[in-house]
Amino acid sequence: MPVQTDAELARAVALEAGALLRKLCATGDCSGATLGKRGDVQANAAIIAHLKAARPDDFILSEEAADNSARCSARRVWVVDPLDGTREFSEERDDWAVHIGLAIDGAPVTGAVALPASHKVFVTDDAPPAYPALSGRPRMVVSRSRPPAVAVAVAAALDAEMIPMGSAGAKAMAVVEGRADIYLHAGGQYEWDNCAPVAVALAAGLHASRIDGSALVYNCLNPLLPDLLICRAELAESVLTAIREADLD
Repeated sequence: MPVQTDAELARAVALEAGALLRKLCATGDCSGATLGKRGDVQANAAIIAHLKAARPDDFILSEEAADNSARCSARRVWVVDPLDGTREFSEERDDWAVHIGLAIDGAPVTGAVALPASHKVFVTDDAPPAYPALSGRPRMVVSRSRPPAVAVAVAAALDAEMIPMGSAGAKAMAVVEGRADIYLHAGGQYEWDNCAPVAVALAAGLHASRIDGSALVYNCLNPLLPDLLICRAELAESVLTAIREADLD
């Protein structure tokens, strides 16, 4: 059997975990209160087993596994969120995701983001989309329950339509698909929340950065990575300017 590329591996692992999560509790033998935890645990186990078998020399940073600080000296680290949007999954919504990212020397090089409830997967080896020219108001995806103040301020400055949505992966892929133009987040994420989505977004030709415009760096000792901007490349300058000028007092 031919050796899989990293992107092929990411796709296969994301699809496997997504299929597992779709089947979980299909017989109704658990309540919503336990569904999310079971999803986290079972998807994590499947992902780690698959990655370790395929890339035994690589390190893995997963939201649902104990961290090994030895990864910080490694060039290749898989950054994984087995179930991004546990709340949405528990509520049996469709805006949850599986993230399989690979950082090499701190850069988000390869990624797969599965939206299992929609039977979709987005991978860095996909052909870049051909986005139509922007027209009308820009569309910004934001948190369903707690859009950050900076996103509200930027939406006002750009006259953007705010679209509430669940997980980080679902919001980022809405921009990749062209169903939204901006995803702006501040106030608390970790590397596993955005490594795979950022890799896919960059491969699609989108802008991705911290909200001060600096690069997103992965495999840090502290995996906190609290803010993120993914948007159409032609909007990046105006969004970053609006962020700098936002009055958040």
